[in-house]
Amino acid sequence: MKMKYVPLYAALTALAALIAAHPETYVPACFEGIALWAKCVLPALFPFMVITLLMIKTGGAELAARPFGRTCGRIGLPREAAAIAVMSAFSGYPAGSRIVCEYCESGRISRADARRLAPLCSAAGPAFLLGSVGQNMFGDRGAGAAIMCAHLASVAAIGVALCLATRRTDDKISAPPAVAGKENALYDAFFSAVISVAVAGGFICFFYTMAEAAEQLGLTGALSRALEPALGSAAEGLCRGLIEPTGGCAALAAGGSPLALPLAGFLITFGGASILLQQLCYLVKCGVSPAKFVAAKLVQGALCFVLLLPSVAA
Repeated sequence: MKMKYVPLYAALTALAALIAAHPETYVPACFEGIALWAKCVLPALFPFMVITLLMIKTGGAELAARPFGRTCGRIGLPREAAAIAVMSAFSGYPAGSRIVCEYCESGRISRADARRLAPLCSAAGPAFLLGSVGQNMFGDRGAGAAIMCAHLASVAAIGVALCLATRRTDDKISAPPAVAGKENALYDAFFSAVISVAVAGGFICFFYTMAEAAEQLGLTGALSRALEPALGSAAEGLCRGLIEPTGGCAALAAGGSPLALPLAGFLITFGGASILLQQLCYLVKCGVSPAKFVAAKLVQGALCFVLLLPSVAA
């Protein structure tokens, strides 16, 4: 047994024991996570994921990317980067990372390009931001629009800055580009979308339950109390969102703190444990460093928070 996994094994064993000892608390929490996924994530993610996968598998994405080849080259990115970024922004987490992985594994981009594209192609979708967060959580589509603008600006600004700061290498692609039409594109797109959305639901359910366990054990409470002097009542929602962001955003919106909107923008952009691990499940296949990716997402989240601060005074 690898000693580095001992803390993980201990934590998982403790969580399993806690759930077994108090099913009256954690079974409902698990169902709440499933309901949150079904209401807020499934309708916002699945249709766009099917569309983007069909575009990729039929060659439509490559055609759309051709006019942007020169622009992408100026910031050291392959011409496919424009199509990947746009599809990522429309699809949302974790579809952007899934698309980067799809392009890398099919040989359309190199592993070095995938590493550079990872922060740029990591965004929440408009349906989730406007509908799920804005309308359903905050009761105001304008709030969702404000978060969406700040979120996309932060992701684009930091993503492009990182591309400009790193020199593109001439890594060879791992495989020749796939030829459209030699596969059952419709079946493959739906199958991949269903699996990806189901995996996202599993992550949300698991980490929503973990957030409940952390709260019951007083772990998030200790951090929340430490942050209360600066954040007030919003500290609890932020701490919960660092584990599972969707539930954290819902808690922030329900709390009514003046800082709820900027903190929700931070959580959505940073991602929290649930969303970060969903993305890294795909990105590590392309050689993306988890530490560097998390650091980039943290900077993007901080910038989104700053951009939304004027809403506090409004």
